[in-house]
Amino acid sequence: MGGMSAELPAYAERVLEVAERIPPGRVMTYGDVAEWLGEGGPRQVGRVMALYGGAVPWWRVVRADGVPLPGHERRALEHYRTEGTPLRETPSGEPRLAMRRARWDGGGEDAGGDEAHI
Repeated sequence: MGGMSAELPAYAERVLEVAERIPPGRVMTYGDVAEWLGEGGPRQVGRVMALYGGAVPWWRVVRADGVPLPGHERRALEHYRTEGTPLRETPSGEPRLAMRRARWDGGGEDAGGDEAHI
């Protein structure tokens, strides 16, 4: 996390380190990150991402329902399409993350395929 302040809370630093590890084209939910760290919960991870997430690939830490981050949908979708993140369309035609295929379990650099979901 080059350039992060020494004043960054330790928990926030750990959350951001996990976000940086998520490979392009893959995502983890807020709850996945908390579970991977073994501390906090989805709300705490969400708060860290809201306050400090701009310094890391924030679009790779997502809601469990696959809905792009409200207010940042366009930017997130651009990143997903550039990285080849699996997407699906709702019956109304709205893009969503295809969570079964996009979800990363934190193992290796990229476990690949559907086996990598949690």
